[in-house]
Amino acid sequence: MVTKRARDILFIMFDQLRFDYLSCAGHPRLETPNLDRLAARGVRFTNAYVQSPICGASRMSFYTGRYVQSHGAAWNNYPLKVGEMTLGDHLRARGMDAVLIGKTHMKVDDAGLDRLGISRGGIIGARLAECGFDAEVRDDGLWAEGPDGPYDARPSPYNAFLRARGYGGRNPWHDHANSALSDARDAQGRGDIESGWLMRNAPKPANVAAKDSETAWLTDEAIGFLDKRARQRRAVPFLCHLSYIKPHWPYVVPAPYHALYGPGDVVPARRDERERRDPNPVYAAFMASRASKSFSREEVRLAAIPAYMGLVRQCDDEIGRLLDHLEATGRFDDTIIVVTSDHGDYLGDHWMGEKDLFHEPSVKVPLIVVDPSAAADATRGTICDALVEAIDLAPTFVELAEEGRGAPDPAAAVPGHILEGRSLVPFLRDGTAWEARRRDWRDVVISEYDYSCTPMADRLGVSVEDARLFMVFDGRFKLVHAEGGLPPMLFDLQSDPDEFSDLGRDPAFAGEVARLTDRLGLWGRRLSQRTTVSDAEILARRSGAGGRTGVLIGAYDESDVAAEALAFYQGRVDPKG
Repeated sequence: MVTKRARDILFIMFDQLRFDYLSCAGHPRLETPNLDRLAARGVRFTNAYVQSPICGASRMSFYTGRYVQSHGAAWNNYPLKVGEMTLGDHLRARGMDAVLIGKTHMKVDDAGLDRLGISRGGIIGARLAECGFDAEVRDDGLWAEGPDGPYDARPSPYNAFLRARGYGGRNPWHDHANSALSDARDAQGRGDIESGWLMRNAPKPANVAAKDSETAWLTDEAIGFLDKRARQRRAVPFLCHLSYIKPHWPYVVPAPYHALYGPGDVVPARRDERERRDPNPVYAAFMASRASKSFSREEVRLAAIPAYMGLVRQCDDEIGRLLDHLEATGRFDDTIIVVTSDHGDYLGDHWMGEKDLFHEPSVKVPLIVVDPSAAADATRGTICDALVEAIDLAPTFVELAEEGRGAPDPAAAVPGHILEGRSLVPFLRDGTAWEARRRDWRDVVISEYDYSCTPMADRLGVSVEDARLFMVFDGRFKLVHAEGGLPPMLFDLQSDPDEFSDLGRDPAFAGEVARLTDRLGLWGRRLSQRTTVSDAEILARRSGAGGRTGVLIGAYDESDVAAEALAFYQGRVDPKG
């Protein structure tokens, strides 16, 4: 291993990658040798949880280092308000660039930009529109269209790439990269589009070459950026956020990946009939969604999951291509690499599809951190089971940036009055850090879900204000608190690791419900909005630093005030007039 400090950070995020769909995490049939290669070289965190199980809200917490309740972008396409500090803001202040390649799912606060008169054409407006990053390429990978228009009305960089490669059709993203082609062909060899939106088509190969797929395209873009940066010989270190679009649906993958796995490779669904007997009304509403009903059918799972596994395997192969390029260009040993996901995917577990509740397959994510510096040699290939939150990455990156520029105390330079997570650097440098820090590390992880614009809110008859869920998990008991007077859910993962038995309405566990509800209340009362003044500045004011400015409240005579404080108010003056 190298002895110098690592300079650059490669922050890799997959979309909808489950924590247990890696071979290093124990999947019995799926091979991920390149992600395993990273795990063997770094630390794999086995209890990492996202701040929300929905794309946009989760990602905004990753990018701001703050809980959803703090940043406010609580669901997809909720704008991140102007003024919310992001990774790019924190890192640039410490001499590090922040670059985006891929997806953020960030919605710009257009009203805020207009209110402040900020042009989108300038560098400030551009960064505010790209979640604080300098975007090499931004593509959120969801170029769907419907009767009300497109899901995303911006130009699609990936569609432009496909057209340049000779792919035709009105929407190549759908017609080629996310659909199959029928076996029946006309005289010109053309077939019918078999849409990837219909999961019956998942076993078929996508109508795109693997090298032209979204995953390979983004890897090419990342390699191109790295090479450009090397040619520029810039001394400024960078964080490159490589944010892949897959293995998020549509569940369709190009050859040869479509044929790597079949129904015999699908692990049994983690679900039990007990879950459907008198379910919590919130859970019942989510089980009634179209995605949940579909994935409750075994033929759907056996069609979609092999394609999902193929997507994961392609992601792993592309990671291997990227790692090989780093090695070939001599940058592997001075680049910090972080791999994670914005949330998981139920895939039929718990009679659910999608990722909208707080069972482990949804809210728990993979997290691998590789620190190539000599200081991390003792932790290579280790596992850490500390309770980790997605918001911990932002302070980790800030501490590493401070270290890279030679700060005397990098940890102390992390702005804790803004960033609500905790740096993971101690776990990267000391294999005994977790045991030593058990008592002063966090006692719970928190996740939130605002479902106010979903059909589930209508099913439950709740108001916009009350359509909110909170998860509190202490490592054993997991509470799901619902606003609007709805009953809680509670799981004991020690005696019920599969989360089949909801104890939330069991009187015998009322004490645990009350305890975790109180803990949620404590979290809700945390100081989260005083972001412009640090604790250190407040303590300095308390001790009098900079406070001797002549305001002498409560003084009666000279005995109440130091002579130097009165010096500015003494002397002789002429009478008026």
